[in-house]
Amino acid sequence: MSWLQRLRIDKFLLVLIVVVLTASVFPCEGNVKTFFEYLTTAAIALLFFMHGAKLSREAITAGMGHWRLHLVVFASTFLLFPLLGMGMNALVPTVLTPTLYLGFLYLCALPATVQSAIAYTSMAGGNVAAAICSASASSILGVFLSPILVGLLMHTQGGETDTLHAIGSIILQLMVPFVLGHLSRPLIAGWVERHRKLINITDRSSILLVVYVAFSEAVVQGIWTQINGWSLLAVVVCSIVLLAIVLLVNTLAARKLGFNTADEITIVFCGSKKSLANGIPMANVLFPAAAVGAMVLPLMIFHQIQLMVCAALAQRYANKKAKTQPVKPA
Repeated sequence: MSWLQRLRIDKFLLVLIVVVLTASVFPCEGNVKTFFEYLTTAAIALLFFMHGAKLSREAITAGMGHWRLHLVVFASTFLLFPLLGMGMNALVPTVLTPTLYLGFLYLCALPATVQSAIAYTSMAGGNVAAAICSASASSILGVFLSPILVGLLMHTQGGETDTLHAIGSIILQLMVPFVLGHLSRPLIAGWVERHRKLINITDRSSILLVVYVAFSEAVVQGIWTQINGWSLLAVVVCSIVLLAIVLLVNTLAARKLGFNTADEITIVFCGSKKSLANGIPMANVLFPAAAVGAMVLPLMIFHQIQLMVCAALAQRYANKKAKTQPVKPA
């Protein structure tokens, strides 16, 4: 086992860091920037087309009947997180700069992840069918709800966000490719299944491209004169505390509401995730180019922390389940 695996550090995070450093030293400008912006738009459309193509209607239907569980997950994703984000206003400006605080507000408005939420639910022995339904529905609803939440949260902080324009842009640039991809699934499902590895590489390459363009613009606008080492440490600590609160609330809520252990696992993992795959492209649509880099910085750090913590938590659930299962006679 490598040291990365022992520390549960996602290799993709290291690549993201390299991309941010590259953008910091060699930001794209002028005609190169224009070319990359067009390329980014195409890459985001392809990303969401593939998201739609990978989504199985059969898998979603299998978990749709568990509506109480889904309501708890959606309440955590689109209500608990935003409320906690608004509460972080007390940390400005002593702990968080106003810019980083807005980044946390944006993080809290995002939908849940799909792949990692399902993977950790499966690893821990949870209700996988319900996880597929909850995570997928969260991702789809987020296309509409997240811009509305961003508009409401930013408005309470004196910011200006044209919510209707944002929703229109999201629908055109993200939802339309997603729907087209899903409608194309009967024709390309076989190809998608055979080339999942290639599609995952394409997905991650699209995110890296968006990050490079976003941070290039942010560097040109002087992001590293606004954010120092103490600010980054503050983001890490705030991310850990935010995740810990959400995990604790979801666990207690699942138990108080009488869910069994498998459903508790699903609620804990599906209700605590925030999607990097949706968040970065969405930020590229919602915010001015100069603001995107700073807005997604808390998301990038929170994303890695949630992967590390939830990997350990999933293993703990799995070990607990293994101890309680009766030993079969030889």
